[in-house]
Amino acid sequence: MALNIETFKTRALSAVVFVVIMLAGLLVNHWTFLLLFTIIHFGCWKEYQQLVGLIDPDYKELTPIHRYGVQLMGWGFMLWMTSDAYSIGNFHLRELGWGILLTMIVVLPTAEVVLSRQLNFKLLGYSLLGLLYISLSWALMIDIRNNGLSVTHTLLPRDLGWIYPVVLIAAIWINDTMAYIVGSFIGKTPFSPISPKKTWEGTAGGAILAVAVVTLAGYFLCGLKDIAALVGISAIAAVVGTTGDLLESKLKRMAGVKDSGQMMPGHGGFLDRFDSLLLATPFAWLFLKIIGG
Repeated sequence: MALNIETFKTRALSAVVFVVIMLAGLLVNHWTFLLLFTIIHFGCWKEYQQLVGLIDPDYKELTPIHRYGVQLMGWGFMLWMTSDAYSIGNFHLRELGWGILLTMIVVLPTAEVVLSRQLNFKLLGYSLLGLLYISLSWALMIDIRNNGLSVTHTLLPRDLGWIYPVVLIAAIWINDTMAYIVGSFIGKTPFSPISPKKTWEGTAGGAILAVAVVTLAGYFLCGLKDIAALVGISAIAAVVGTTGDLLESKLKRMAGVKDSGQMMPGHGGFLDRFDSLLLATPFAWLFLKIIGG
């Protein structure tokens, strides 16, 4: 019993710290937002490379230039997606991002040929998938954050860029929570062999409640009048987010591990915490572009 209590305390404390860090990064300003997702980006990449290395041992033999260069390439893409608000004097951060991106595009294949005496397309393919899975998602998250971010020199700039990212993240959290609660009470039909604890009843209930709660809370409590955006983002969070969770579970099963890492004691790693958001973000970005959000 003492062990269970200690485990609960550890999980609760790490969850509180996680929530505080997330809220600070999301809400303080656009710089803390970028810092937060920079940390998440490199954390996800570290765990992705470890998982792929367990699935295919050849990937463990990456040269340091390849291992860290592809991470820098992805980060460069993130910086390139920043807006004019991310500037110091006349220097815009996206210029640094463009420079890193171009440099790594040239350096990575060249280094592979020089150091490995060959161009291993299999290893490059794994890294390309990582760029699509991780770096593209977080770069698009930065672009979503640019929506509503006004560039002004007044003391009180009107920055509403955090709204859509917070709606998406909140919808994913509510969907996961409601799916667990509904599934615990009425869940009977297994949803997928990849995740035996998920049920169709819980998944459907979580999705319906997530859309309802996010839309109603956003409209009546937060004053967000764009019903289409609230419904669309929360629906994407529920449907695509669940798929993202299953995808990461499949990767872990192929790698033979329970958790992707130990970023949060008792809760797993970066990929465990952000698997749903990774897949949902590109779809939310596309949806917002279509409706002009």
